[in-house]
Amino acid sequence: MIQKDRIARLTQKLIRAPSENPPGSEHECAMIVKTELENLGMKVSVHEYEKGRPNIIGTLKGKTKKTLLINTHTDTVPAGTGWKHPPFEGKIINNKIYGRGATDCKGNTASCIEAIRNIIETGTKLNGTLVYTATVDEETGSKEGLKPLIEKKIITPDAALIVDSEEFHIDIAQKGLIHFTILVRGKKAHGAHPHLGDNAIITASKIITKLTKAELPHTTHPLLNPPTINIGTIKGGDKINMVPDTCEIGIDLRYLPGMKKDLIIASIKNIIAPIAKNHEIKIHSAIAPYEIDKTEHLVECLHESIKEVRGTSKHTGVEGATMVALFQNTGIPAVATGFGIKECMHATDEYARLDDLTDGAKIIEKTIIKYLGKE
Repeated sequence: MIQKDRIARLTQKLIRAPSENPPGSEHECAMIVKTELENLGMKVSVHEYEKGRPNIIGTLKGKTKKTLLINTHTDTVPAGTGWKHPPFEGKIINNKIYGRGATDCKGNTASCIEAIRNIIETGTKLNGTLVYTATVDEETGSKEGLKPLIEKKIITPDAALIVDSEEFHIDIAQKGLIHFTILVRGKKAHGAHPHLGDNAIITASKIITKLTKAELPHTTHPLLNPPTINIGTIKGGDKINMVPDTCEIGIDLRYLPGMKKDLIIASIKNIIAPIAKNHEIKIHSAIAPYEIDKTEHLVECLHESIKEVRGTSKHTGVEGATMVALFQNTGIPAVATGFGIKECMHATDEYARLDDLTDGAKIIEKTIIKYLGKE
């Protein structure tokens, strides 16, 4: 049977192996996962796209070629400072386990491994094949992790369950994102004679004012809030007594399914053009929005499993971006769920409830069996 104590011990081991990204130090944590899967008798392989950052793949062969992928990630955001409970000890207080990664995503990892362990220990023979991956680099775009595994067809499942969410949600829709910078150019001058220059910071501030008030054309989505524009960084000027000739604005833009990236960028250019004669827009990363029908078989299996364990089940949308977006245009349906605490993601004194992680393991086990079936 699913055992809370085993989940707690494994979550502690994972937390005690710091895997902050940046810099990307997942090796120790990944090796813990590798050992766990090997001890279960799974066929395990390791794929590295950057030295010291191993992606772990465990396979449990079934009777048929039908394959379900379960994915979690081993990296975390940096711990930072200001913790009341040490970030790498995995302290347990009042049924809560504290530490960087407890919610995102080491508690989820322990739940998935416990679910697989119970399937094996109870002698359950799956009709289809289960593939579990613990991948690196999720927190900075997965270019060394899940992304190349999909692109190189190292993994080719029939469906994918990304266990990297919170509150037992079933994430069937998520916003797209565009990260871009606007570089504004002006003209240098002495700070005592600002009229002789062209202050790039002032021009940038006018752009910021316009962008923060901009309403991008969209159709209301039942599970997602309207598009958002966040000014994340601003860099400009060389010295306090100089008129700055450059200013760079860093922007995080989130948009809805149905909206087109090219049209959004065209709208941004139309806003900027009358304000800044000399500017440059550079797109640094972009992820398209994602949506899956709630009648998809894996989604239905997950929905039924959560309802059986928790009593209720809810289809939700995600304002941020998860790894389900990597499965776009692959023909592989993907959905996300998870068992951590929403407010704890990337926060100081991050924690997860052990009862939630235990319920999560039960849900994963049920979902696997419902989707792949038994011999």
